[in-house]
Amino acid sequence: MPAASSKKQDKSKSEHGSAHVLKGVYMFPNGDKYDGEYIQANGGLQRSGYGENLTAGGLCYQGYWSDDKMNGQGKLIHPSGAVYEGEFVENRFHGYGKYTWPDGSIYQGNFSENKLEGHGTFTDINKQVWHGNFTHKAAPGLKFKLDL
Repeated sequence: MPAASSKKQDKSKSEHGSAHVLKGVYMFPNGDKYDGEYIQANGGLQRSGYGENLTAGGLCYQGYWSDDKMNGQGKLIHPSGAVYEGEFVENRFHGYGKYTWPDGSIYQGNFSENKLEGHGTFTDINKQVWHGNFTHKAAPGLKFKLDL
């Protein structure tokens, strides 16, 4: 995490490996705000543990950090209204998650490096449900789920 323009630090500390986990609020010169846990490492601060990051453009991440990157369970809310909830690895959607588009359509399933990959379910804006294997943007052999 780069140097912050202002910070408010909570004096509570706990052991996190060999580093102390601190809690604080950081306002960056570009208008971004981080509120959460961090460690002091390599001469600077790194987001580590649970925290919320809000960019000046309105992008909000609530979840776990490691090595100053989104890693673990989290929720990413786009200004457009799109929302991803699920697993992150190195700032990417990776693992199981749910992506909701602004129009209300939903994909729930596996992701690999920000792409739909593996078994999943897609619910369109008419609440029709499709399931099967997804490969990036293609989904050959999808099956329509019919509820009678």
